[in-house]
Amino acid sequence: MNDLGASRAWLEKLGFEVDDEALWIEALTHGSAGAERDYQRLEFLGDRVLGLAIAEWLYRREAGTEGDLAQRLNALVSRTSCAKVARAIGLSDHVRIGKQARDDGAQGSDNVLGDVMEALLGANFLESSFSATREVIRDLWAEAMSGEAGRSKHPKSALQEWAAGNQRKPPEYEVIDRSGPDHAAKFTVRVKVHKVGEAEATAGSKQDAETEAARLFMERFG
Repeated sequence: MNDLGASRAWLEKLGFEVDDEALWIEALTHGSAGAERDYQRLEFLGDRVLGLAIAEWLYRREAGTEGDLAQRLNALVSRTSCAKVARAIGLSDHVRIGKQARDDGAQGSDNVLGDVMEALLGANFLESSFSATREVIRDLWAEAMSGEAGRSKHPKSALQEWAAGNQRKPPEYEVIDRSGPDHAAKFTVRVKVHKVGEAEATAGSKQDAETEAARLFMERFG
């Protein structure tokens, strides 16, 4: 695991600029592998690179209010979206991960795939430039950008507006359970509106659980 091997050709085929192999090994390495460095710092950087690239793309491509663009941005850069792109390019085959985490299914989880996808963008930003990485993002996110992600009203926004329109107090969200290891955590969230009712949902992140709980609430009471 000291060289990129077949991963180098795969990365270059996707448009990534590979020079410093140690950097790319770091981007593909999960903490469970026991390596000195893993993808977390590069993920932090790549998250910001992706956000700026998608925000600029939306600004130039789509009409709409700030709220419309923000909703689209949040959907396109979400962990779910990043993981979907990662699966489309076969990223899971190249993640360097410990045996126990692999056996637990971490290698194919949204959490790990989404994070490593962002780490690759961070590595490419350091190897080349923002403009070069932006072109990679536009290629990999082309299908998502042309789809409907984030175009409908977000469930939490819909619930907020429903509560206000019905002279109710704002919805209250509460994490009532968290389980599982960090790479496959599960959050259960309860949302309630005073004197109306409540709904619960479980998902891989607090944000996703809140969203699903709001959707379920609107199905039952909206």
